[in-house]
Amino acid sequence: MKTKYWFPIITFILSFGCAFFVAIKVFPNNPFTGNKAQTNLAATIQDGDLIFQTSESKQCEAVRIATNSKFSHCGIIFKENGNWMVFEAVQPVKVTPLEQWIKHGRDSKYVIKRLQDPSVLNTTSLSKMKAYGKSLLGKEYDAYFEWSDNRIYCSELIWKVYKNGAGIELSKTKLLKDFNLTDPRIQPILKERYGNEIPLDEKVVAPSDLADSNLLKTIIDTY
Repeated sequence: MKTKYWFPIITFILSFGCAFFVAIKVFPNNPFTGNKAQTNLAATIQDGDLIFQTSESKQCEAVRIATNSKFSHCGIIFKENGNWMVFEAVQPVKVTPLEQWIKHGRDSKYVIKRLQDPSVLNTTSLSKMKAYGKSLLGKEYDAYFEWSDNRIYCSELIWKVYKNGAGIELSKTKLLKDFNLTDPRIQPILKERYGNEIPLDEKVVAPSDLADSNLLKTIIDTY
């Protein structure tokens, strides 16, 4: 083949290659990559998996600072009517589609963890977990981190669903005073929330406590 015919062919190949590379890097949710990533995620996760992220709200940033962790929000993954959903305690306690939940996190990054021995989550225990979780739907978000069921926060929800549904304590509970409450970024929030009556002896569990549980193993980490 003559050189004059090779030149336009090589130019086309190089142009297409560059465009494909840019599409993948600049538009990560484009058709070249998005569907495959979503398929891989759906094929990897299981009922009862825990998912963690870093949220952007002032409340979640305070949680991240107080617990010295990158995680400030978490939920439980369940399949409902063929769709993967996340059971979470926001305002109010609700069920959110998994893809939507992921997008709410900073840079859409997340970590998924699972019991070291997932076989303990049989059909009976999963049904009990779902039933207990659904009994909390619509509850107000607990910005005061109280241990009662009157209001619920995210890590409390997970801990109680596993405890009441499967008889599993994912982590030891702590007291509010065990966390980093002296950081100047947290002081205004504590003052606004509690005034001068901070419940230092209130039982609490943080997203970091669950994420660090030796009962869990990491399945996916996009950080």
